[in-house]
Amino acid sequence: MRPNRLKNFKDWLESFSTCSARTCLDLTDLGFVALRLVVLLGGAGWVLFSDLPPVLVREMAWLLLYFAAYGLLLTLLLYLFPQRKRVFYLISLFLDLAFVSLLVHISGGYQSPFTNGFYLMTALYSFYYGVLIGLGVALLSTLLYFVSEGIDFSILHWTDFSVRAAFLFLLAVPIGMFSQKLQRDKETISKINRDLEDSLASIKALQDRLVEAEKLAAIGRLTADVAHEIRNPLTSIGGFARRLHKQLADDSAEKESAGVIVAEVDRLESILKDLLTFSRETRFNLELRRVNNAVRKAITLWLEPCDQQGVKIREDLDSDIPRVLCDRDQVRQAVDNLINNALAAMPEGGELRLSTGMERLYQVDYVVIMVSDSGHGIPADKLEMIFEAFYSTKKIGVGTGLGLSICKKIMEEHNGLILAESALGQGSTFKLYFPYQPPAEADKMPCWEFHQCGVKKTEGAAQFRCAAYPHYGRICWAVAGTFCGKKISGSIAQKLGDCEECEFYRKVVIDKEL
Repeated sequence: MRPNRLKNFKDWLESFSTCSARTCLDLTDLGFVALRLVVLLGGAGWVLFSDLPPVLVREMAWLLLYFAAYGLLLTLLLYLFPQRKRVFYLISLFLDLAFVSLLVHISGGYQSPFTNGFYLMTALYSFYYGVLIGLGVALLSTLLYFVSEGIDFSILHWTDFSVRAAFLFLLAVPIGMFSQKLQRDKETISKINRDLEDSLASIKALQDRLVEAEKLAAIGRLTADVAHEIRNPLTSIGGFARRLHKQLADDSAEKESAGVIVAEVDRLESILKDLLTFSRETRFNLELRRVNNAVRKAITLWLEPCDQQGVKIREDLDSDIPRVLCDRDQVRQAVDNLINNALAAMPEGGELRLSTGMERLYQVDYVVIMVSDSGHGIPADKLEMIFEAFYSTKKIGVGTGLGLSICKKIMEEHNGLILAESALGQGSTFKLYFPYQPPAEADKMPCWEFHQCGVKKTEGAAQFRCAAYPHYGRICWAVAGTFCGKKISGSIAQKLGDCEECEFYRKVVIDKEL
């Protein structure tokens, strides 16, 4: 217990060292301090410049001393513990009421010039705490005012007293309501500011992604041009090397050198193929298909390489998964790339598992292809970078660092996602997510009709193209909105910056009214 108390005390000292009058006392606190100072100086001036009996002067001096003492203590507590200010002000309420009632009592009762202090107390605490506390202060002030003269209506008629008391309540209600409205407006403004900060952060993130995409596009165009220029002479070199390799004697050193040339040319051609695949604008032939067929063909192709490397393949394909819009050849290429990476992670053998199934993300159903290996895994600090172009965890000279980038590009064209999970020494799992909108949803109102965004009128215009149109009108937030994992193409999502704020999203997902 002692170390915890010592730590709490150190934390308090650190917070106190960073505290100042500006940070620990807000404008309201400083206003209360200034008001108390004015009351103290005014009371002292009244005692000094009024012709008062010595007994009354002595009583007033003690009363002002009491007021100054608890006022100073309150200010000190507010400075040291600003997070408890509402509790301190509630305590000071009773101390202030006691001060005002004593001041009225010793200075003339009903005829005291300080009876306005009750009105000031009611107004201040109604503004700070609201209507209910304000009415409570008005009631207490009325009772204290009532007994300040010893309940003697011969001095002040009960009707006059009732009018004065009524004004206390008439002060409490409007000031308290005004205070509560200000508080609600303040909370609304704070929420708007927070939303604005979040929106600005989202816009900046989108801008950074756009800049990065433009950079990659420029690199891609340059790479494509260079690759095309290199490919022709490389093809000639490879052809002559293969011819030379066939004509040379089997045991000669020249034949061995020619074999090295052929192998290196094959490697360079493979690299160029990846570069061209990544950089060129691929035309996708999206049709409703089951992804199991593409996975089975990939498994058949990789059976022999896996057997040679001592890797056991486990197949777990769900035969009940629905058809999704996909390009068979591109899905096959993505799966091939993932299997190739998995084999590279298991040079001494292991287990490769390929499975399909359904998962739900962002309130949307996805058909999922999962490729898992039992290899060495990927460090957590590098997991976020593996989809970047030319980034690779392999040794220099092995691979191009484009395999996962190509997979990401393929999944973006399918309006899907690619996610990775990995742990050092436990292997890695890559998942390809293909969005699935049930056929029954096609008869319901799509997002472009709900918002009247005009995407149907601009069909074919690249700059106005929306990934949700025309197949994903009921799950637009996951394919064209802020959950899509790529550049947002939905016009409403671009304006809002958060699809959870979208009325269509709320009606479909939360309220289920549409």
